[in-house]
Amino acid sequence: MNARTRVLIAEDEPLAAEALADWVAQLPRLQLIASCGDGPTALSQIRALQPELVLMDIQMPGLTGLQVLRALADEGPHPAVIFTTAYDEHAVTAFELHAVDYLLKPFSHDRFVEAVEHALQSGPPSFGAALAALKAPPVEPLTRVLVRDQGKIFPLQVDAIEYLHSDTKYTALVSRGRSLLVRLPITSFEQRLDPGRFLRLHRGCIVNLDFVDAMTPDDNSQLVVKMRDGATFTASREVSRKLRDQSL
Repeated sequence: MNARTRVLIAEDEPLAAEALADWVAQLPRLQLIASCGDGPTALSQIRALQPELVLMDIQMPGLTGLQVLRALADEGPHPAVIFTTAYDEHAVTAFELHAVDYLLKPFSHDRFVEAVEHALQSGPPSFGAALAALKAPPVEPLTRVLVRDQGKIFPLQVDAIEYLHSDTKYTALVSRGRSLLVRLPITSFEQRLDPGRFLRLHRGCIVNLDFVDAMTPDDNSQLVVKMRDGATFTASREVSRKLRDQSL
């Protein structure tokens, strides 16, 4: 590869795309040449611009990352590809055996740097092996995340997260009276949380049902969810209806 590796980002989550662009800019060896948010554009720009490294989401409008990879399988030269994905540990293990790498959402800056180094040091990517790896079964729920706070990194048990709510650029993880900000969209967590324990109330809020004190209908018949720490969130009309239907 050249002194500066030409990078293309294909990510439909704006916050994730912004974080990836910032992290690419922080690595002098990388040069961001384009960014897009859907599969067809990713495929056309990869063909036109011939990047050496592609950071690509699996789930994108139009074409998935997997379909983009399949379309490129018979063409060359192949770029190194790092997927941002919520696929399970079996797929992750399989990916580790091949040139194509992954970033399992939610991922950290350190894991990003590690994946980039792996991609830059690897030989020609084995697209066929990576495609086989992607057919692994669905993901197990996330049990632990590594969170940065005040210059430290520490493990946070997912069961101890009381609720998550999205900020302008961050997702706040609230646990034991602390609000920890991570630079990932809330949708990245939703895909990995146990659906039997966590409930998305609306676009910007997910609650752990173990920490819900009560749900009370407001004047618009939407449920106001009160958490044990006193925080309240109003569920969307659709979620409120489902909760009422599920109540005994």
